[in-house]
Amino acid sequence: MKKFFLVVVFLSSFCFSFCQTVSSGNIIEKTTAPDGWFIRTNSSVYQIIVNGNGEVVPVYYGNAAQAIIEKKSPLRTYGISEVPVRGGFANKTPVMEVVFPDNVRDIELKFENGEIINVDGYPTLKITQNDKVYPLQIISYLKVIPQCDIIEKWIEVINNGKKSPIRIENLQSASLSLPADSYQLNYVSGYWGHEYQPQSTLLTPGLKTLQVKDFKSYGIPWFIVGKENTIRDTSGPLWFGSLQYSGNWRLDFDKSSEGGLQIVGGINFWDSWWNLRPSEHFITPKFIFGYTEKGTEGVACDLHRYEKEVVMPKNTVERLRSVIYNSWYATTFHVNEKDQLALAKIAKSLGVEMFVIDDGWFKGRVNDAGGLGDWTVDRNKFPNGLNPLIKKINDLGLDFGLWVEPEMVNPNSDLYRAHPDWVLNFPNRKRHEQRNQLVLNLARQDVYDYLYKSLSNLLREHNITYLKWDMNRALSEPGWPSAPPEIQREVRIRYVQNLYKLIDGLRKEFPRVWFENCSSGGGRVDMGMLSRTDVFWPSDNTDPVDRLFIQYSYLGVFPANTMSCWVTDEVAHDEHPSLAYKFDVAMSGVLGVGYDVTKWTNEEKALATEKIGKYKQIRPLIDNGILYRLVSPYKENRCALQFVSKDRKQAVLCLYNLNENMKGSTNDTRISNIIQLRGLDEEASYKIEGDDEIYKGSYLMKIGIQWPVSGSYKSKILSLNMMN
Repeated sequence: MKKFFLVVVFLSSFCFSFCQTVSSGNIIEKTTAPDGWFIRTNSSVYQIIVNGNGEVVPVYYGNAAQAIIEKKSPLRTYGISEVPVRGGFANKTPVMEVVFPDNVRDIELKFENGEIINVDGYPTLKITQNDKVYPLQIISYLKVIPQCDIIEKWIEVINNGKKSPIRIENLQSASLSLPADSYQLNYVSGYWGHEYQPQSTLLTPGLKTLQVKDFKSYGIPWFIVGKENTIRDTSGPLWFGSLQYSGNWRLDFDKSSEGGLQIVGGINFWDSWWNLRPSEHFITPKFIFGYTEKGTEGVACDLHRYEKEVVMPKNTVERLRSVIYNSWYATTFHVNEKDQLALAKIAKSLGVEMFVIDDGWFKGRVNDAGGLGDWTVDRNKFPNGLNPLIKKINDLGLDFGLWVEPEMVNPNSDLYRAHPDWVLNFPNRKRHEQRNQLVLNLARQDVYDYLYKSLSNLLREHNITYLKWDMNRALSEPGWPSAPPEIQREVRIRYVQNLYKLIDGLRKEFPRVWFENCSSGGGRVDMGMLSRTDVFWPSDNTDPVDRLFIQYSYLGVFPANTMSCWVTDEVAHDEHPSLAYKFDVAMSGVLGVGYDVTKWTNEEKALATEKIGKYKQIRPLIDNGILYRLVSPYKENRCALQFVSKDRKQAVLCLYNLNENMKGSTNDTRISNIIQLRGLDEEASYKIEGDDEIYKGSYLMKIGIQWPVSGSYKSKILSLNMMN
């Protein structure tokens, strides 16, 4: 059986929950009148029935209390089946569209059975349906993670025939239906250097599609849907979801003229197909969705908990992230042992724990026009190889890492000269270069084998504990001319399969290695990569002002211990914020330094040492605490984040001012000079760093304190501790 996706699941330590936990015995309940199932999470119920025509239909999803009313009253269905297919009336967005060998394009499903099984330790409803005539079987799965208010959906399709393939023209992961109402959609999109910019739109009758045809985007396959004008920060009912896929994805929001809303998500099959061969299984990526009554804060809390407990690699999820020094901004391509060691010595004195050499270390790499694909050490730069340098860096007490870009190749490389057919291409068409690169066809087994061997040799022969995995160029010419015609348009899907297989294999062989995911900044940020890598590089834009906005949006979806944040000398504005401000902004994620520290003054080194020391004190809360986004820079001329320990005994406040003179006066873009905290124990007493007062948790949350930062582009990082 061909298994497309593997999600590593484990339960980490307890995380504060807004709701009481649903008991394991009633998470999925079989019902008989009507025939169907109740699927419960802490805050929601998802109800499915098998109607008199043998159709599997969702009838309710939302507030758990409302579901009890629905259970007692006549059922009102959405009219769209649990697995909508191309067939019958064209009144829905199909999850599956196929062509059978005799060119019939309709599917007619009949319900076979439903059973409650265990998948990775979680109760899962498995519903099996078959086509009434053809040997096509569709199995839909609904796995419940009740404490996170999240359900995972995915679909497995099987060709039970013995002779002919069934061509899949479209196969999404799931469909979700909401009743008639006026809905608003929130999501994020962007472009290089300005990733994850918030977007909001009213869903009017018609089809709204978010899609990526490339392998990269500067958004996230993620959404929030709420009733019109009800999407608020800390209250209100919201539906949300995301897709665990790192290739060409799509999300569809189909609003009927009657007002109902259908949400569909999965692989973007544009310019793709899959020929399902006899006895073959195909499994879609997971589509996750949830419901909360706690506004966007509830969405972020549920997602962070789910990602840490279910999605992220279990061997590193709770390990504290190292403070990183990356040499790119100091030396660019001009790397050698002497200069790198000089940087490492200063970095160690500042408190850095991981030293990473970026681009420029491998054969033929003197600029961005050559060398990609030849993953061996450049002996012109390192005559004795990397090991002598790595040993010296390790002897300083630093771990060592490298930058790689395995999926790309320069035409000026030994690899391309030997295998020009290994890139994506079409005959008789130009091979478009970008950044002097072409895209390797990772769908090919020989390309996969070469990359695995190259990277495993690199990791095996050197004491490397950190790999920054980059992917810099856009997709073009997605052709595979040497493949049989029937699989040539499977190239995008096979590429992602082998990408996942490659990273999974390396992680298994080298469990000590941390993996950082990068794609020209935040071009490939999603739960598919989150399940395989430890840290994301959210943007190439390291300007602290821009980063406040980018990081605020990022943290609405992903936890802080996945967000790599560097302090560099690059700025995108005229304000030139101080080095202290840059450090404070970067301390709300995984702290890194990218300056040429050999040029720092003693005062700058002393400041950096102080800030890195402070970061190490608060790092347990940044990495493993519960995050509350208190003030949005998109709404005010300031930003505030709060991290709280799971036992609520400790907290840290990250407070940032933007331009206080924006729009002519200090208060024009500040709603209040008071800041209210969240997530504390109401009855406990707390002391705030730098303040002699003792505050009750209830006071801090309901009344609040004066905003303690004054001046444009000033900041403070303050610790709170519960008093004994």
